[in-house]
Amino acid sequence: MTLGLASAELTCRRERRPSTSHHETSRACASLDRDEYIEQAYFFRVYRERVEENQPAQEVLATARDELLATTRLPMAIDFLSGEMQLHGRIGEGMAKLGHYFSPFQAYIMQRAEADTGRFETRMALRILEAEAEYRADEVSPQALFMYQFECLARNHLGYDQGLRAIAADGKYNEDWRTWIDGLRRSLGVTDFARLVYGRSQHRADELRRQGAADQDLQQLPKPLFGSQEGRIAKAHYDKDPLYLFAALQRHLGYPRVPRVATRANRPTFDPQVEMRFQRLESRLALLESEAKGGIDLSEFYAKEGRRELDQNAD
Repeated sequence: MTLGLASAELTCRRERRPSTSHHETSRACASLDRDEYIEQAYFFRVYRERVEENQPAQEVLATARDELLATTRLPMAIDFLSGEMQLHGRIGEGMAKLGHYFSPFQAYIMQRAEADTGRFETRMALRILEAEAEYRADEVSPQALFMYQFECLARNHLGYDQGLRAIAADGKYNEDWRTWIDGLRRSLGVTDFARLVYGRSQHRADELRRQGAADQDLQQLPKPLFGSQEGRIAKAHYDKDPLYLFAALQRHLGYPRVPRVATRANRPTFDPQVEMRFQRLESRLALLESEAKGGIDLSEFYAKEGRRELDQNAD
């Protein structure tokens, strides 16, 4: 299938939606079937593993395409990404062009990994996308999905302004969520994140009701986006590192965990037997250097032999 046909098949037809905004396009096209997310998770895992084995990215895209289910749209998307790889050497921009299939957050993560500046690695980006696709394959809640995506930004220093824009454009969030996320871009750094979560939780409304707040005041509160448990956990993490809040939500509510950089164990650089051979080679090189400089000094070996004879006589 040519790249033009693949792109045409994947693109949402404009004649059906003659005037749609960016958010409306995301809502219409970003909701995929479970099979699509399962194949996406497999593709991101295979792509990462084979690139780590130093296989060319072009070959990985070609072989991975044949392994995917032909009943999904992912093989056609890979055809388009393969063309982008040939033209630009990257796939992040291609994922952004296929915003009706890949979410804006997925494209943003890949673009940051492929950027010329920064220390965010491609293999970590693929781990993040793999875990997110696996989570989307099951029953997903906007609260857990947002916390996962926001933690990815915070833990990997990917930038809040553009990152939150990409999150808000996800079709999983309704208008209330998008309005709150857009406001979050202006509030971060001024207001504690845990307080922002608590302010839009059901737990805050319940506490005001127990304190005797009037019904009219309660009706003026913004619509809760988080449940009572999220609000209770957020209140317990006021003025703390947001990473502690994410960990608590994962422990108590089963929120998805963000992949982290694996710590390297304190292991020797070489195998012990290889290290021993290196030491022998160094000793032989030292003898050759001594011989080249005017002779080998055997006094050290005589001293060792004399000590051995004294030890034997003492025994």
